[in-house]
Amino acid sequence: MKCIDEVPSEYLKGVRVFLRTGLNLPLAEDGSVGDIFRLRRGLPTVRYLVERGARVIIAGYFGREGASMRPVAEALMRLAPDIQMHFLGSAFSEVPREALSLKDGSCLILENLRRDPGEEKNDPNFAKLLASSAELFVDDALPEAHRPYASNVGIAAHLPSYAGLLMRDEMAALSRSRAPEHPSFAILGGAKFETKAPLIASLLSTYDHVFITGALANDVFKAQGLPVGRSLISKELPSPEILAHPGLLAPVDVTVQDPEGHARVKLPRDVIETDKIVDIGPDTIAHIAPFIGKAEHLLWNGPTGLYEEGFVSYTHAIAELIAKRVDVGATVVIGGGDTIAVLESCGIAKERLGFLSTGGGAMLEYLLKGTLPAIEVLQ
Repeated sequence: MKCIDEVPSEYLKGVRVFLRTGLNLPLAEDGSVGDIFRLRRGLPTVRYLVERGARVIIAGYFGREGASMRPVAEALMRLAPDIQMHFLGSAFSEVPREALSLKDGSCLILENLRRDPGEEKNDPNFAKLLASSAELFVDDALPEAHRPYASNVGIAAHLPSYAGLLMRDEMAALSRSRAPEHPSFAILGGAKFETKAPLIASLLSTYDHVFITGALANDVFKAQGLPVGRSLISKELPSPEILAHPGLLAPVDVTVQDPEGHARVKLPRDVIETDKIVDIGPDTIAHIAPFIGKAEHLLWNGPTGLYEEGFVSYTHAIAELIAKRVDVGATVVIGGGDTIAVLESCGIAKERLGFLSTGGGAMLEYLLKGTLPAIEVLQ
């Protein structure tokens, strides 16, 4: 996979570059974007191209319903006020005049590509339309790399294609996580065991220990015959082979919430029918601390509890343990939008948390398969 920084700088001046980057951001209640983590991570590639005089067409999708990209475009403009940027603000059926009239070192942000059905269908005609606006294609959007869209897979058939600076770094970090140094420790949260079972089996074969948390831990309890009350359960439960694996770790205590909203810590066996498991407990932190404390490679995707309801303290406690490992040179890779969102409020400098990936589902799929549709076309 070639990165855009392998192209001699003088060749980028005046060249129109179609840049696919991570623009799918969460919305705040007031309609503004609530988290610009992905924008910050993708900005170095934008700057790299602009500083070399490229004419950059920035594209991506936003939301599931085809909402306007305007809030994201405005957030990007505020983040980089020194860069000349324009927002197209409308869908298009032919190459926008604004793309053809760009000046060296300036950017055009396209309207939400999801407004055209050809995007998600990877329609060849839509891919050709996108490609006809540029002379080079740069993909810097790991979060959508597991989906074959027109703007990240189809377009590569028509243009010289390169990875962006962030995509290059993402692939380096995740490739390293597929063959970790030992001792190694993985933390996997979230829900839907049926979708994560193959990855859990894979991680158990490559990591010394895998700690299952979040709603996935409820599935472990259920499969072990323990009560789970009103807790979220997946359609599929862990297999006997996974449960019996010596490297599998599960919470030893849990935080439960009763129907009145009161929370308390219990042993898993003491959960009753009216309880809902919402997080792990302090004994679990003490249980996994020695494994984290000696790990040379740590992989983490998924908070420990229902962070939307304020259960973040134990996720923060894990972050503090991990920061100490980063301080002494251990390799740490953390991903998943929920995880990153919780860590934003933990009070720990991002530099002390290792590599923060922009990938969620794409990160997990790459860890399992070692490739993604949008990566294949960059090879």
